[in-house]
Amino acid sequence: MASRLWRFLTTDISELLSGDTVDSTAEAAEAIFTLAEVLQEDGANVEKLAPLVGQMDSLLDALNSPLAEIIEKSLPFVPIATGLLKFYLEKSKRQLSLANCVAIAAQAAYLESFKSVLAQDKTLQNIGNIPASEDVKAKTKRLAKLELSDDDAAKTVTDFPNSTLAKQFGAVLQARLLQVGLKKQAAQMVIERVAWRSPRYLNQIWAASPEAIKHLGQPTFEDWQQEQTKYQSIEEYLTKNIDPGPQETVFNEKELSFCDIYVPLKVKLLNREGKPRTNQSLQDLENWVTHHLMGTNDEAQILFIQGEAGRGKSVFCRMFADWVRRYLYPAYTPILIRLRSLKVLENNLTQTLANTLETHDFVSSDSGWLTDKNTRFLFLLDGFDELLLEGRETGGLKEFLPQVVQFQKTSHHRFLITGRPLSLQGIERVISQSEDLQRAELQTMSNDLRARWYRKWADKFGQAETDGLKNFLSVCPADVNNARDALAREPLLLYLLGRMHREQRLNAAMFEGAKGTEAKVVIYDEAVRWVIEEQRQDENFRQVGLEAEDLRRSLTEAAVCVMQSGNEVAKVSFLEARLQEDGNNPVSELLKQARQEVNVSEKKLLNNLLTSFYIKPASGDREGSVEFAHKSFGEFLFAERLKDALEDWSRQGRGRRRQYEISDGDMHWEIYDLLGYGALPREVVDYLSVLLAKYSDFDPVLLFNRLHDFYLRWWDGEFIDARDNNLPHRKTWNLRDRLPEQENSLGLRQVDVLAGINVMILLFELHRYGQARKELKDVLSFHPCGEPGTDALDDDRLYRIIGTCECLQRSGFTSFVGPYLDRATLYSANLYRTNLYRANLSSANLDRANLDSANLSRTNLDSATLSSANLSSTNLYRANLDSATLYSATLSRANFDSATLSRATLYSANLSRANLSRANLSRANLSRANLSRANFDRANLSRANIDRANLSRANLSSANLSSANLSSANLDRANLDNSILLATNFQNTENLIPEQFTEENPPLLCNAALPKH
Repeated sequence: MASRLWRFLTTDISELLSGDTVDSTAEAAEAIFTLAEVLQEDGANVEKLAPLVGQMDSLLDALNSPLAEIIEKSLPFVPIATGLLKFYLEKSKRQLSLANCVAIAAQAAYLESFKSVLAQDKTLQNIGNIPASEDVKAKTKRLAKLELSDDDAAKTVTDFPNSTLAKQFGAVLQARLLQVGLKKQAAQMVIERVAWRSPRYLNQIWAASPEAIKHLGQPTFEDWQQEQTKYQSIEEYLTKNIDPGPQETVFNEKELSFCDIYVPLKVKLLNREGKPRTNQSLQDLENWVTHHLMGTNDEAQILFIQGEAGRGKSVFCRMFADWVRRYLYPAYTPILIRLRSLKVLENNLTQTLANTLETHDFVSSDSGWLTDKNTRFLFLLDGFDELLLEGRETGGLKEFLPQVVQFQKTSHHRFLITGRPLSLQGIERVISQSEDLQRAELQTMSNDLRARWYRKWADKFGQAETDGLKNFLSVCPADVNNARDALAREPLLLYLLGRMHREQRLNAAMFEGAKGTEAKVVIYDEAVRWVIEEQRQDENFRQVGLEAEDLRRSLTEAAVCVMQSGNEVAKVSFLEARLQEDGNNPVSELLKQARQEVNVSEKKLLNNLLTSFYIKPASGDREGSVEFAHKSFGEFLFAERLKDALEDWSRQGRGRRRQYEISDGDMHWEIYDLLGYGALPREVVDYLSVLLAKYSDFDPVLLFNRLHDFYLRWWDGEFIDARDNNLPHRKTWNLRDRLPEQENSLGLRQVDVLAGINVMILLFELHRYGQARKELKDVLSFHPCGEPGTDALDDDRLYRIIGTCECLQRSGFTSFVGPYLDRATLYSANLYRTNLYRANLSSANLDRANLDSANLSRTNLDSATLSSANLSSTNLYRANLDSATLYSATLSRANFDSATLSRATLYSANLSRANLSRANLSRANLSRANLSRANFDRANLSRANIDRANLSRANLSSANLSSANLSSANLDRANLDNSILLATNFQNTENLIPEQFTEENPPLLCNAALPKH
């Protein structure tokens, strides 16, 4: 049964409203305030209530008053609702329908919510004393006639924000807010907050009106208490976990917080395939996210923000979460989760989130916390590249993201996920197929944003210091300061440059000739030196006589612990154990003495060492652990630890019997100890390459030979099959003893494979190092399958290694080793049906390789050589073969859909029945190629050389052949419908007949050189 919003009061008890009414020109707020007084003092006094009720169109008449009066008069809307319900029950002597109850209670709850939002948000308290316009009054008046069915009323209780009443009330409130000067988005934000806060006051009214609603089965007082406890728990979470975020100090700064130097960043919008959207300008990150949050249901429900290390992803998450708390809650309740904290990935997202937030009452006491339609969360999931790395429980982004996508299909919550782009490899299909997902990439600071950062820096440290920093940066190389992606445009590194300049630790000469990662290494290296010098000022360190290199080695060992823990966090006990095993580090001796209560306690020593701005004692549930203040610091120090090991392994020993300073047996164990935990991250390898090239005196030839010897032994199974001193077994139990909290630790097979492929990565890097140096080109040449033309050649070796990696993880080889295959020598390798999706094979030598039916989609083969290679039926969708050499290659039935083959050499190649639709073959050499029955639909063949090629029965429909050379080509029965043939050379072409140029879809032949016939 339907009920009108307000008129049922004046209709059902019309006989009670025959008395005189108050002056209709009285202020609405005054009338409502008087109504509240009467209800409080006189209860159901008909003579006093009737005129007031009859004068109003609804309680929302309060919006017609100057909005400031709602706060100033402190209008008591909840007591008005409970009083009116009681008044109606007593005087009408009839039970209220659900629609009647909701009609009164919803108005009061909505206005109480609006009053609360006005009081909390200081930016709204200056919206003026403007009375409502006639248009707004008309909208308010029409609410009185709004009919509410019992079904609508039920939805109002269970899903207020999406109910009919919330939408109608919101339309009136929006008109009122726009009238007083708010912009449309700001008004919408207020409306959302009011709608989502209303349910708590609705429940409060139910709890205070048991007699009026007892027959309706609505929430009891106990239910209201439970709801209030939930809201209180949420607000405690926000106060404890979200509110302090922006105020936390940066590293070990005492007076500099994140909010002091934070500036909003820009993003480049990407399509689902990760490519920049065309004709799209850069977007302000906060505005872009807010637009999606405040948009319609058609907006993307999952926002994917990617960015390189140090671009400000984590700081944005903490700053934006607090902004949501202040300006959008409870329309959105921000929940900030560092994905590294997910210890176990369950089979469904609901359980995964519940486990992560189990210490908070609003989760632990309510199994339906995610299905409550009156509560909406914004989950900010920071660091998808840190999600369940190797060595932790099974799972990862490939398993987690589909859970989010599946959950989102039936959820009203929203997700924002951040992380490094490299970790997206292997999940592009999930991203591209999700209609609810939008991608964006963080950009470095523009000139305007950096100018804002400088102003903030000046506010904290003075204009003179800021001017000095700017002058210093102005004389640094472009990669440091002026380039579009310069280091001084990344938030983390700009802070480090400012900090180190403040400490007078940097000068422009340090960056001379440094580019990209080289310049970054300069900054990190000098920062580590400064930190260590600061630590050595501590009295305890002076007493024990520790040298700078001892402290630095301790930091690099901490980095090993953190990396092998599969996260940014490691137990202090893990670090202690490694330091004690390191016989060359006096800190280990000091720890032994500390246990005997000599000099300084072990715990105090470690605390002094770990309180720098590089690593800090972990807090919360990870007490007794250490973590890096930023992931980049750990990666740099881990790379330095590897550099030290590689130097040690490349040193020759002294004396007749000692060939190496580190014996083979010791080196083999150190390889498993350092590398048998997970695949080397790209960032670590980049740092390592710079450290070896610029900061090391290692012997590359000796190191290469020793690593190659390990590689062959590993491939033969020598280490995993060893009966005594089984190194993979030793490392496996070493990790399990030191990481007991990991339920699914690495097994024997995983440790062995990971150590071997990491050595492969090092060999590929040494190979690339040697190929760039004429004197080392021949001696530093890594052939995974063995030297061509020798007995050592084993065509199937790499094939089997790839298969072994697939046993560990789907696309394991391309995930682990794929990024390091550029310039690789894979001559004659058997890669039949292998998965090399997205691998980097640029400039690689794949001559005579068997890639039959392999997956090379999206693979980078730029400038690669594949002469006489077999790629029949190979998937090369969107592969990059720009300038590749495919002389005499077999490419029949290969899929080149949307691939790039510009400037490629396909002379005498067999492309029969190949799919080249939408492929870019501009300037490609297809001379003498067999292109029979090939599909060139919409392909770009402009300026291509197709001289003497066989194009019989080929599909060239809609292809661009402008300026192409087709002289002497065989075009028997070729399809040229709609093709572009501007200035195309057809001289001496065979079997080109007029029927091929149909009247229905004629080609464009302007300036074409046609044969005489």
